[in-house]
Amino acid sequence: MGTSMELHAADGRGSDGSKKSVVEEGKTPHVIESKVPSADQRDAQALARLGKKPVLKRRFSFIAMLGFTCTVLVTWEVIPIIYVTGLTNGGTAGFAYSYLVALVGSLSIFTVLGEMASLAPTSGGQYHWTYMLAPASCRKFLSYIMGWLVICGWQALVASSAYLSANLILTLVTMNNPGYSPTQWQGTLLYWALMALAIIANLYSSTILPKLEFFFLAVHILGFFAFLIPMVYMCPDKATSTEVWTQFNNGGDWPTMALSVFVGLIGSVFANNGTDCAVHMAEETRGADYVIPWSVVATSVLNGLLGLGTLLSMLYVTPDIEAVLDSPTGQLGFPFMQVVLDSVGSYPGATAMISIVIAMFVFAVTAFLATASRIVFAFGRDKGLPFWQTMAKVHPKTAIPNYAIYVITGVACFVGIINLGSATAFNIILSIGISSLYSSYTITELLLLWRRIRGDIRKPSEMSGHTWEANELVWGPFHIPGVLGIALNAFAVCYGTIVIIFCFFPTTVNPDAAHMNWACLITAA
Repeated sequence: MGTSMELHAADGRGSDGSKKSVVEEGKTPHVIESKVPSADQRDAQALARLGKKPVLKRRFSFIAMLGFTCTVLVTWEVIPIIYVTGLTNGGTAGFAYSYLVALVGSLSIFTVLGEMASLAPTSGGQYHWTYMLAPASCRKFLSYIMGWLVICGWQALVASSAYLSANLILTLVTMNNPGYSPTQWQGTLLYWALMALAIIANLYSSTILPKLEFFFLAVHILGFFAFLIPMVYMCPDKATSTEVWTQFNNGGDWPTMALSVFVGLIGSVFANNGTDCAVHMAEETRGADYVIPWSVVATSVLNGLLGLGTLLSMLYVTPDIEAVLDSPTGQLGFPFMQVVLDSVGSYPGATAMISIVIAMFVFAVTAFLATASRIVFAFGRDKGLPFWQTMAKVHPKTAIPNYAIYVITGVACFVGIINLGSATAFNIILSIGISSLYSSYTITELLLLWRRIRGDIRKPSEMSGHTWEANELVWGPFHIPGVLGIALNAFAVCYGTIVIIFCFFPTTVNPDAAHMNWACLITAA
């Protein structure tokens, strides 16, 4: 990535857009008509400036990418899943306030990430930006570490999404059949079935995946109303505003209530995590330097607000938290199912509403796999992986990185075997999802802040008549200039640092091995 290159305006234009004579060896000089470059030409130029050749097909538009990112985040669908985490450390009030902090913090993180995606729209994302932004003395080492952080983080999210989907299905069966008790082997088989469905969708529906994202986006938005309206309207007994906004809980026995709330913050972080999926699909998006950052910001706002609506609704329709936690579904880790059942008073109705959440999680597995495979492809292309020649291959007809998809799926299925012996060991491996990705966000944004303050990043207007160097630092069309940009960047780094610290905390002061947070050990390893 460090070699220099020359790239002049496409089609022989001067930087001012005028006609320019092009002299080719052995040919008569001729004049090329001036015209504005198309989106495809701009995308090809952007990749060329990064030292890359376009090999993936650009199938995603803004709306398709918005659907893709919303499918990955599934924020409002995740809120019921993290219900226990927020209520244990923070209570109803702590959960509500910490979610607002996570919403603002995540928006800052991903807005700055959008600036970097506009500056360098590549599937490599964080590791490529690290190479561009880091000092020359350590850029290769930091970039290599960053690549593995991102791959491990997304690999964990692929497995987590399939694992949660499988357990949601089994818990729904338990709710409808009180005598049924799910076993680990049943969960593992269902986990493998969902991974099989995801790889089939990625390999054989790749050409229509952008169109499917329109459908997923519609289910995501309409499902929000289909889930919330019956639950809130039909709930016979609601909590008061005083109970929701003033009751805190320190279920982890931390020294202070504030510390407990910060530990519970990680649940809200998880619900708003993963918007960088759009970044890793940049080389398959038309007008990536513009579409990717705006889809990242739009997704953060849209999903964040839908998540806030779901959270507040569930807090108001849960007057007796202890009873919900002690219910059969609560014992299996999903008390929200009992909340829905108590609210609508109908097993078929509750099942239909919960099925919307499960369906979105199943859709998300496919999107998670697509994202993770593009990172493996990009890192293999830059020779950062064993067998990199194979990892960087794409199918000649579909232009999909098949081998990268095989690897991510194979690792996820292999990790699933661990669940047969120990669910605790399996969860230990999955725990690196937040820590790895937030480490990658924070480190790259810290490097960006350093370059920003030094004034090392040029404006596009300064490049007039200039010969581009490979990986040259030039702002893209999405950029927050001046002091406001520096302030936002600094806030994002501070917030990311807080998240990294508390994502290593266990939920209680004195956890046993089964409830210990092993993310610090796994991330370091």
